[in-house]
Amino acid sequence: MNDDRPELARQRDLDQVYEPAEDSHLLAETAREYVTADDRVLEVGTGSGYVATALADTGAAVVATDINPMACREARDAGLAVVRANLVEPFRDGVFDVVAFNPPYLPTPPEQEFDDWMERALSGGEDGRAVVDPFLDTVRRVLAEDGVVLLLVSSLTDIEAVRERAAAGGLDAREVADESHPFERLVVLELRPDRR
Repeated sequence: MNDDRPELARQRDLDQVYEPAEDSHLLAETAREYVTADDRVLEVGTGSGYVATALADTGAAVVATDINPMACREARDAGLAVVRANLVEPFRDGVFDVVAFNPPYLPTPPEQEFDDWMERALSGGEDGRAVVDPFLDTVRRVLAEDGVVLLLVSSLTDIEAVRERAAAGGLDAREVADESHPFERLVVLELRPDRR
């Protein structure tokens, strides 16, 4: 490994837990419109717990997950129910009314990949979809019959490719919110089980 390559986390002056940014705010504000007090909600990849906390404020039963043990600790310290998990693996079928996810989506060349928690929170692999694709392949299983997934993606990840992968996983996708930034457009996709 070439030690003089810049790490994504150092470029952004961050520690080991993803802190809320524009993408977190967009997902939280959008998801709040979908959540009611009776809902069972899962936030995948909670980081600091910002989105999960916003959704818990609706009165819903919220579970937050992250693969990063430091993020789990931080979210637990914020008063959230937390499970250390890789995506949706530990959960039963059909249990969540709403699933929200702000995945790692920054396209990152292999030579700039490092093995630390902040890199995992930011890097989406070469095409930005290294975590998005496995999530789309598995999330439908944990959705209640009329459940909805709210997935934040970036124009850097090829939004049409994300929609196609969702369709292959039996999910219809439509854009429900977006924000333009200097180098990307952030989009929240609403994903619902395909009834066809």
